[in-house]
Amino acid sequence: MGFSKLRLYSWVTALLICLSTENLSCNAGITSSYIRPDFFSSDLPLDSPYFAVPPGDNAPQQVHITQGDSDGKAVTISWITPKAAGSSQVLYGTSPNAYTQSSNSTVSTYSYFTYTSGYIHHCLIKGLQPATTYYYKLGDDTYSREFSFVTPPGVGPNVPYTFGILGDLGQTSDTVTTLQHYLKSQGQAVLYLGDLSYADTYIFPLHDQRRWDAWGNLVENSTAYQSWIWSAGNHEVDTTIGEDEPFKPFLNRYWTPYASSASTSQLWYSVQRASAYIIVLSSYSDYSADSPQWIWLEKELAKVDRTTTPWLIVVMHCPLYNSNESHQGEGDAMRALFEQWFIQYKVDIVLAGHVHAYERTNRISSVGCSSACTPVPNDSAPIYLNIGDGGNREGLSTSYINPQPAYSAYREASFGHAILDIKNRTHAFWSWHRNQDGEPVIGDSLWITNRVIKS
Repeated sequence: MGFSKLRLYSWVTALLICLSTENLSCNAGITSSYIRPDFFSSDLPLDSPYFAVPPGDNAPQQVHITQGDSDGKAVTISWITPKAAGSSQVLYGTSPNAYTQSSNSTVSTYSYFTYTSGYIHHCLIKGLQPATTYYYKLGDDTYSREFSFVTPPGVGPNVPYTFGILGDLGQTSDTVTTLQHYLKSQGQAVLYLGDLSYADTYIFPLHDQRRWDAWGNLVENSTAYQSWIWSAGNHEVDTTIGEDEPFKPFLNRYWTPYASSASTSQLWYSVQRASAYIIVLSSYSDYSADSPQWIWLEKELAKVDRTTTPWLIVVMHCPLYNSNESHQGEGDAMRALFEQWFIQYKVDIVLAGHVHAYERTNRISSVGCSSACTPVPNDSAPIYLNIGDGGNREGLSTSYINPQPAYSAYREASFGHAILDIKNRTHAFWSWHRNQDGEPVIGDSLWITNRVIKS
């Protein structure tokens, strides 16, 4: 091999190592050259077959499940019946059509201007066995529906688990593509990064609440079968003149297990799942010093046992680092308060949405800096991953700050989803999949090493 070929081979090898592993010396960030043909997504009409309700006059619809406790031994099953409360009972068991147990739901409705919701059911089922398939039945004998889910394995340090990562979905043709791609993955549960239906962006009627119903039916192919761990975004605030109760539709429709982590709000809480400890924060609730959210997070981080749950993951909507021109600086106030804690407790990953593009940072810190300082490498800092690219009607955020900041490792304005595949207590594989040519193409990937457990 000649000198020039050897030098080229060495350069390519070094680049591949830099791109596929955590390496703080890799300072040359990448802005993808991939160009999407269309930057704006077409809205699905309300009569789209993707929003179709199940047959039957009052059949359960918009079925979704989420973790119901702190460690995965419970689920909350939620659904809506459109015309009457109907049966509030969930029948369930470990064999199809052999329901040996039952539990009853709460039932409520809410109003928003002239809209009144259907009957919203939430049923908490406790005492489930780990790594077990459960079958469940909703509705009465005339209009019943049957589904299944698999409980997570027991909490432990070496338990592998695969999370899907989705955010800012909305309800467009690109949303459908993202969901279809995710359904082909090996994801076992979803970490959802906020901004669900985008109902607040519709003006005829204002804040069209029918769009919440449409979205619930759109995602049911996944949400009825695996837990989605919810976080709220700015589009869940959903207030306007005459409707000033923040998060009203979201809080009525999507329950979280906040009480099991001693939280005072559905909007911030934690769950343990397999080898991961997941902390969900609310970017649009008070997080100032000595606020309820601030006090809760300080206590929550201190109690995490990394020998039991080595992977510490924080979920929020508004990113703390962002080199896109869209929503620039909106996460600075939260970063000023919480970043020092994330470094102190060696958070592995911070997941966010909001910016309608994908970005991955290096491990960096701005602790002790003014707002104008340059972040510096810090091996105890988390990787910040922004995945606000689910497919919503507002389109992609295509304008970036140039030159690319040194803290930004990879960025691309494309719709897609991500997968976090935790292999064991020390290593996890991250992959981001763009919606390209009808297939989920891996656009970025990285082996992530745990910040606390090294072997």
